[in-house]
Amino acid sequence: MDNKTLLVDSSWMNFFQQEYQKSYFPKLLEDIKKEYQTYLCYPQWEEIFEAFKVTSLSKVRVVILGQDPYHQPHQAHGLAFSVKKNTPLPPSLKNIFQELKNDLNIDKGNDGNLVSWARQGVLLLNTTLTVRQSQPNSHLQYQWASFTDHVLSFLNLNCTNLVFILWGKNARNKKELITAEKHLIIESAHPSPLSAYNGFFNSKPFSKTNDWLISKNKTPIKW
Repeated sequence: MDNKTLLVDSSWMNFFQQEYQKSYFPKLLEDIKKEYQTYLCYPQWEEIFEAFKVTSLSKVRVVILGQDPYHQPHQAHGLAFSVKKNTPLPPSLKNIFQELKNDLNIDKGNDGNLVSWARQGVLLLNTTLTVRQSQPNSHLQYQWASFTDHVLSFLNLNCTNLVFILWGKNARNKKELITAEKHLIIESAHPSPLSAYNGFFNSKPFSKTNDWLISKNKTPIKW
């Protein structure tokens, strides 16, 4: 993978070219390439940066930050928490949809594909973009944290009035990268069944997001 084959929207290319100039990024790609050659990993190689392909930089209004991709077959496709059409909903996504129903009375049914959110400007980003099958957090040792730190710092600096939704400890640790006076930060426990009842349910992230966007004369998200 290099500048010519990086599958991202052209609006992100300046950012990625800056990252290529830093020693960590080519090494990260090389390390991940070896992982993919040695182990079964998710998402598919060409979908690792899918979030930056579907959501153009100019459209970003909301960032939903999760942990790492789903680690079972036929689930992860490069957008945090999303699964492809006709894929059974993972437990975390079930809880997200339950909170959406409680918050805005929107019923998403069994379609867990969140591309419609991404196209509206919701950057569905994990703190780590790859994972080995059946081994959550297995790629934490690689420098994905540096990459996502740089993404968040870039957005914090170059955009105004964004909403950052931080779900879970890994995501909440990134709070210090965001200027609270400039953006809205919504943070809670992760929607995983292990933690959802510790503050995710009834956190109302979807209505809070839209209320903020409307107050800043931005178009609300059609969740």
